[in-house]
Amino acid sequence: MPLPVVAIVGRANVGKSTLFNRLIGERLSIVEDVPGVTRDRIYAKAEWNGVSFHLIDTGGIEMDEEDEMGNLIRIQAQLAIDEADAIIFLVDGRTGLSVQDEYVAEFLRRSKKPVVLGVNKLDHVSHHAASYEFYQLGFGEPIPLSAEHGTGTGDLLDAVVDVLPKAEDEPVDEEAIRVAFIGRPNVGKSSLVNRLLGEERVMVSDIAGTTRDAIDTPLVHDGQKFVLVDTAGVRRRGKVYENIEKYSVLRALRAIERTDVAFIVLDAERGIAEQDKRVAGYALDAGCAIAFLVNKWDAIEKDDKTAHRFEEEIRSHFPFMRWAPVLFVSALTGQRVTRALDLARDIAEQHAMRVQTSALNRVLADAQISVSPPSSKGRKLKLYYATQASVRPPTFIIFVNDQELSHFSYERYLENQLREAFGFQGTPIRIRMRTRGQDADD
Repeated sequence: MPLPVVAIVGRANVGKSTLFNRLIGERLSIVEDVPGVTRDRIYAKAEWNGVSFHLIDTGGIEMDEEDEMGNLIRIQAQLAIDEADAIIFLVDGRTGLSVQDEYVAEFLRRSKKPVVLGVNKLDHVSHHAASYEFYQLGFGEPIPLSAEHGTGTGDLLDAVVDVLPKAEDEPVDEEAIRVAFIGRPNVGKSSLVNRLLGEERVMVSDIAGTTRDAIDTPLVHDGQKFVLVDTAGVRRRGKVYENIEKYSVLRALRAIERTDVAFIVLDAERGIAEQDKRVAGYALDAGCAIAFLVNKWDAIEKDDKTAHRFEEEIRSHFPFMRWAPVLFVSALTGQRVTRALDLARDIAEQHAMRVQTSALNRVLADAQISVSPPSSKGRKLKLYYATQASVRPPTFIIFVNDQELSHFSYERYLENQLREAFGFQGTPIRIRMRTRGQDADD
């Protein structure tokens, strides 16, 4: 099931961004960073008491309808509310209830979404009585808190988790491979889906952002069942005219979370942009099998080295995804498009591959002989044994004398050794070091 979404909403200057930063910085766990990948931190994948969700920040909602920027922020906030499963309505306990708060409250009542009311800037328990006047907004018990100091945020999150929809198992065809097409707007994702389906099943337009919702479509190719997921294009941030599409990113993220294979669609004419790295980061976080589809290849003047040069450019922009295959296609002419399904099947198999423990530990032993593990302050990392904990993506637990002695570069080396020995084309690998216990001479 895709993760639920929680939006922080309120008028200007009530501390929404402070609360957002407080929650993702201390109270919640966020996905680990991968070097070389850019992420948009207006969204955070978060967890509280075992419940995971997306947290999103919004601009302050103001009443002045003649203010152009205020209107854009209001539109942006409305899109966040539409996308959210629950809303944190934040108000300022120091200044008290305002006409602007009542305006926002009416805005939220129309959404018919669950609302948790947080009264910010109440730094001490003696100030909590200031929250009582906010009962008249009609959203139940106001929760006093201080985003700056972190007090009361646990109570707020408890209330949020209580109103989130409960996870339900979706009906899943175990034989079907779920394939998502992700990327910037107007790179041809919908056109690729239509070419594969042989009919106009997904709306196509030259206007960027035409696709607003993820659309699942079943397909059988060469005896293999697939489910094709066409996602809303992921936009660059910071351009005013693009704000109306900002929260379609969440729809793409929610599709990625329930897919097996993510095709990152690049535009051969426009080349690689920073936003493509952001898209790749979403897929990496989700642990999908990944491949690059370079679309509009028919529009490029080519010689015998053009494809090689473009692939090398991809490798330079995505240095930690050299394991992701590249396929050059054209949705317009159909060139190599069906080969994408063959590729999806191949990397889905790699994504679900399990290796024998004995073979895994032979590779580990050889790796230590070839390159000695790192050391720090006279203590050397010792690798005892490894086991594969899970698949999709392949995840390995390596038991060591002290996991604090491990280093990212050595884990990357071990990953490369595993790929050389077993393949794992098109799938991320996760390596977790675990301290087994220290030897007597340690």
